[in-house]
Amino acid sequence: MNYRADVKGFRGLIRFLATDCCNGRPELCGDLARLLPEEVPDMKETTMSPAFNVLFICTHNSARSIMAEALLQKLGKDRFNAYSAGSDPSKKPLPEVIDRLSKLGHDVTNLRCKSWNEFTGPNAPRMDFVIALCDTPQGQVCPDFGEKFVNVAWPLPDPMSFTGSDKERITLLNELYGMIRRRIEIFTNLPFASLDKMALNARLDEIGDTARTAP
Repeated sequence: MNYRADVKGFRGLIRFLATDCCNGRPELCGDLARLLPEEVPDMKETTMSPAFNVLFICTHNSARSIMAEALLQKLGKDRFNAYSAGSDPSKKPLPEVIDRLSKLGHDVTNLRCKSWNEFTGPNAPRMDFVIALCDTPQGQVCPDFGEKFVNVAWPLPDPMSFTGSDKERITLLNELYGMIRRRIEIFTNLPFASLDKMALNARLDEIGDTARTAP
């Protein structure tokens, strides 16, 4: 059970004592009543809970993991901190990916390609989840992010391999966006408080297996 001081009620009590209990002579109570304002802003009770750090990784950190970072940052609100990185990062994200995200209402200001080495140093945020989005992760070695994080794979097609006309590529990007969004929606609604690490691994593996259906 959480407890907090009722500051507004306390001020009201002091004001009552200073004015009504001094027989109409508030000066007997000194300046106490005058120091207490009539209106006190309501204090909303807040519950502080730690946010989960989630790192999405793929090869070039230019499309899939960038989309996932943007989606979790928006859908996870204050409950998750989203990051992305790659084993062989490109110089910049795919322009069509940034364009799609921007048109879909995402903040793309800070999205950039980066190496996962940025997340292995002593000053890097400690990850709770590391989610690989590579379509063919065989032979890919992930860095050491610590012993307590949950590491899973959500295989997804690489937009760099998309072919066809501009319209066809946009359609494929929209489908990829929908696939990632559904996975993250399921992920953010998991009952984290009631699941241990093994159970979380199993649930996230299920998300990677069952959410690949095209929209």
